[in-house]
Amino acid sequence: MTHKRFFIILPLLLFLFFLLPPIVHSAQGGILQVHFIDVGQGDSILIQTPEDKVILVDGGPPKSGKKVIDYLKNEQIKNIDLVIATHPDIDHIGGLPKIMNSTIGISKIMETGKFHTTRTYLRYIYHVKKHMIPVTVARVNQTIDLDEQMNIDVLNADEGKKNNNQSSIVLKIRYKDIDFLLMGDVGIEQEKKLPAKKLQTDFLKVAHHGSNTSTSHDFLRNVKPKVAVLTYGDNNKFGHPVDRVINTLDMSGAAIYSTAAYGDIVISTDGKSYIIDTEKDPLMNMLND
Repeated sequence: MTHKRFFIILPLLLFLFFLLPPIVHSAQGGILQVHFIDVGQGDSILIQTPEDKVILVDGGPPKSGKKVIDYLKNEQIKNIDLVIATHPDIDHIGGLPKIMNSTIGISKIMETGKFHTTRTYLRYIYHVKKHMIPVTVARVNQTIDLDEQMNIDVLNADEGKKNNNQSSIVLKIRYKDIDFLLMGDVGIEQEKKLPAKKLQTDFLKVAHHGSNTSTSHDFLRNVKPKVAVLTYGDNNKFGHPVDRVINTLDMSGAAIYSTAAYGDIVISTDGKSYIIDTEKDPLMNMLND
C-alpha cells in the first residue's frame, strides 16, 4: 500500500523527533506488517506475516466492509488464511458479511463461539454457512500455528464470561524481539486476569476504543508499551477515547497513534527494528485549517 509521506518545517520535525519513538527502516529478513485500518468507530486489523500468511482481525462496522475489501485488494490479497472475529459486536463483525461475499477467499474463521441475538450476528452466521467457511472456537492459552517465524497466543476468550466485551479474544503476537498486544474490547477485570509475564509489549492496541471500562494504571505498568494505537471514529457518540485513558497512556510514556487522527496506520518490522507509516499527518492538517 502507498502512503503519503509528509515533509514539514523544521520546528515541527524536531517536535516529532523528540515526541515519537524511533522509526527505523528494517534492514534484512522477513517482514511482519500490522495494518490498523481506519474503519471509523470499530476495529479491523490486517496482519501480513513474514511467510506471506494473511490474518484479518475483525471487519469493522457494516458500512466499512467495502473499505476493508478495497484495502485488501490494494494489498493484492486474494485469500485470507484466517479471520479472527474477536467478539460478536456490530463494530467488529459488521463488515465481515460483505467481505465474505467478495471475491476475496477466506480459509478459516476463529471466533469466541458466543451467541448474540442481533441481526448483525445472524447475518454474519448466515454468510459463514453460505460460504461453508470452517469455524474454530478460541481457547485461552491456545497457540495459533500459521507462521513458524511467529508466536501468536490467545490470552483471553469466552469460556463462560458474562458479555461480549469480556469474552473478546486477546492476542499476543511476537516476532523475534517485537511484540504486539491486541486487546479487543476487554474490560479492567479481564486485564487483571491476563498472565503478567506475557503482557509486556512494544505495540498495544488499546481495548474498547479508549473507553473508561479498560486500560488501568496497573495494567499499563505491566504492559510498558512503546506505542499505543487507538481505533475510533472522530466525534463518535460514545465519547471515545475518554480523558482518563489518554492521561494514563501519557503517564506510561507510550507514543499515541489513533485511526481518527492518522487514518490507516501500518507498522512494519523485521523483528528487530520497525517503521510506522500513516495515511494522514494530523500536524499538517492543523496547519492547513
